[in-house]
Amino acid sequence: MKTNAFSKTYNGRTVLTLPALELPTGQITAVIGPNGSGKSTFAKILAGIERTDDKKPILSGISVGYLPQKSFPFRMSTEKNILQNGKNLSRATKLMKMLGIDHLAKQSAKKLSGGESARMALCRILMRPYDLLILDEPTTAMDMESTLVAEKLIRQTSREQGCALVLITHSISQARRIADRVIVLHQGQFIEQGQSVQVLSKPKQEKTKHFLEFYGL
Repeated sequence: MKTNAFSKTYNGRTVLTLPALELPTGQITAVIGPNGSGKSTFAKILAGIERTDDKKPILSGISVGYLPQKSFPFRMSTEKNILQNGKNLSRATKLMKMLGIDHLAKQSAKKLSGGESARMALCRILMRPYDLLILDEPTTAMDMESTLVAEKLIRQTSREQGCALVLITHSISQARRIADRVIVLHQGQFIEQGQSVQVLSKPKQEKTKHFLEFYGL
């Protein structure tokens, strides 16, 4: 699928100006860039939560799932939280087991730790299929073991459901491990995109090279 070009302005300041971008189905597109580059704003616009300057959607006629940076537990059990996005108890149980929170199924979700809450939120968004799935820093609160399990599940979801999956991540290592393609943002501008191996190992743009070098790559 392909987005429309758009711009986004806050209080007279343009924070994002992006051309049309290709988001291949059945693949993971990682969006990387320095803090403040516009990654989360891009995710919100893609999800339809924020509006562009011309008020037009950049995608239409598709089902969209969006997982924001901060997980939100409802005042109910972990299991019931997950079932808010689909009533398939068997799938909910399977997802909880895969992410290691099945023992917390009956516990109040408000009592979960940050990492547990992040895993609960990931289970919840994966309860149903989407044409486009947007995950904004889904593993930030998780330890490394949980992160690797979550990454495996994210990649499996992309392949099995054939959805276009957009992963907003601050982790270059994560992008390298699971992304098929990478989009690089810098100060609200698109500066580079391509196959992840190519962009992360042999970037064409100097700003991309500097960004990767700053993060020790």
